[in-house]
Amino acid sequence: MKTKQSSTRCVQGLAAALLAVSTMAAPSAQAAFPERPLRIVVPFTPGGGTDIVARQLAKGLTDELGQSVIVENRPGGSTIIGTENVAKSPPDGYSLLMATFAHAVNPAIHKKLPYDTDKAFAAVAMIGKSPNVLVVSAKSRFKSAQEILAYARANPGKLTFGSYGNGTSAHLAGELFKSLGKADILHVPYKGSGPAINDLIGGQIDMIFSTSASVSGQVKSEQLRALAVTTLDRSPSYPDVPTVAESGEPGYFVDSWYGVFVPQGTPKPVIDRLNAAIKKVSANKDFQAALELEGLVASVGTPDALEAYVRQEEARWTKIVQEAGITDQP
Repeated sequence: MKTKQSSTRCVQGLAAALLAVSTMAAPSAQAAFPERPLRIVVPFTPGGGTDIVARQLAKGLTDELGQSVIVENRPGGSTIIGTENVAKSPPDGYSLLMATFAHAVNPAIHKKLPYDTDKAFAAVAMIGKSPNVLVVSAKSRFKSAQEILAYARANPGKLTFGSYGNGTSAHLAGELFKSLGKADILHVPYKGSGPAINDLIGGQIDMIFSTSASVSGQVKSEQLRALAVTTLDRSPSYPDVPTVAESGEPGYFVDSWYGVFVPQGTPKPVIDRLNAAIKKVSANKDFQAALELEGLVASVGTPDALEAYVRQEEARWTKIVQEAGITDQP
């Protein structure tokens, strides 16, 4: 017959065994991520620069993570629709947002976002940076940014520039161009780069300050003409194209970027796993070559580095938006 003391020892031994099993199981559960397919939400229409970058990343992550990574396009609302979808997804690492310039600018333009940008997301990794490119149709009369400014000043409201929605880099680059150049040019927003570029080629709008990834193919095929790049220095992808600052607007610069975010509350080991996988993909020569074709330079760092960069961009563009009087109206 068992004594009370021996029963107590048995219970203690069982508890110790269960604790040991749970301790061993925890790292295994974390190491198992991912156990099912992931998705990258692109807040733009298919075929544009963000979509192209996301699909290249998804292809690499599928190989690296051993699970399918699909791209889900959720355009509209100046990227707010797709961004909100990720913000309200479970914080488990299976829903990723391919964020762009608009992610840092929307809080300054849209006063009633359905999420708090600074609190709803956790940074994973920067993917890369590139210039925006001022492009016109190959049939356009304009051969330089100076010619556009001269015509716009003499003919207020006659010219139009397209964008991929309010708050996108294409929009703010154009607004900054108008503001510094003291020119009246009408903004025409689209839900993505595909429709905007088609209308530009077709002559329905006059120009776009497009992401390089969206127009590099059309520039190479001579459907579009590149007049200027928005970065401080000339782009290696467009060595013969002057900067906007060189073209008569000193102090002008806009960087376009792509970064991955997940919902806030996603476990740190999962974020670290995703960051490490993205770094490996970015080191792949095929991935780098694909990005270079789109005018991008891979620039993957830590989650903290992306977070700091976005906060810096938020502060800079909040000031510019307020000084230029830019609102969430077209």
